[in-house]
Amino acid sequence: MTHVVLLLLPGVHLLDLAGPAQVFSTATDFGHPYHLSYVAEREQVVSAQGLPLSAATEWPRLGAGDLLLVPGRRSLRLGGGPWFGPEAQARLRAHHAAGGTVASVCSGAGALGEAGLLDGRRCTTHHELQDELAARHPRATVVRDVLYTTDDRVVTSAGIASGIDLALHLLAERHGPALAARVARSMVVHARRNGHEPQASVMLRHRAHLDDAVHRTQDLIDARFAEPLLLADLADAARVSPRTLTRLFARATGGLTPLRYQQQLRLEHARHLIGQGTPAETAARAVGFSDARMLRRLRHREAAPA
Repeated sequence: MTHVVLLLLPGVHLLDLAGPAQVFSTATDFGHPYHLSYVAEREQVVSAQGLPLSAATEWPRLGAGDLLLVPGRRSLRLGGGPWFGPEAQARLRAHHAAGGTVASVCSGAGALGEAGLLDGRRCTTHHELQDELAARHPRATVVRDVLYTTDDRVVTSAGIASGIDLALHLLAERHGPALAARVARSMVVHARRNGHEPQASVMLRHRAHLDDAVHRTQDLIDARFAEPLLLADLADAARVSPRTLTRLFARATGGLTPLRYQQQLRLEHARHLIGQGTPAETAARAVGFSDARMLRRLRHREAAPA
């Protein structure tokens, strides 16, 4: 049995905590037992969402095969006071020095940095905190726009839900990708994502607008990106003319046409399939291209400097 200790801070984000906890709990259901403990510097911690949480204040005995994980807390910045007292920082350092793995979700990277565990290592955090993390820990290499990094048993993930990806990665390393995929499916996670995948998907990057017609169009394209979609049909669904839709779509998405948006979705899904081992030709057809030539052209165009 592997022990997973989650270190709770006041203002801890529930999903930062619950996502990894659910992954390891589900693995236990599938015959790979994990023992979860919740430790804090006080017996009750109030989460960022207002839910009070009970925690132990005494540390369990850990071995090299165990994991210490720091979920993130609600904070617009990493500063504003110490993350943990001297004992917790020393425990983090000692566990790693003894061969154990330490990990963080989202802003929890600040706690690892404060303990000196990011120096000389690759790391990441929520995209809104990356600049501050780099400034506070100049000896660390902050990797931007990835879901998680792992470097010498120090594992860090991006924002909130990416803690699930981090935990699935740790399962795959220990037990193989089949178990991680099984756990992901049980949790109704769309797919087990690789660490190098971007934090902001095409959908997220182009949804920060208030145009209902464009949102309706994007809803349709998101659901049917692998199908041929005519501009006239998209305009009917948005209840505007094709010319108006093209103008509104470009204004809301920074210059994209509906077709270009669909192509970006197809390219993103194809990259994911290829990253999971799917041959390029198969991936291209799965996302709606007739063959891999268009996929290669789009990948080359996206990679070319602006």
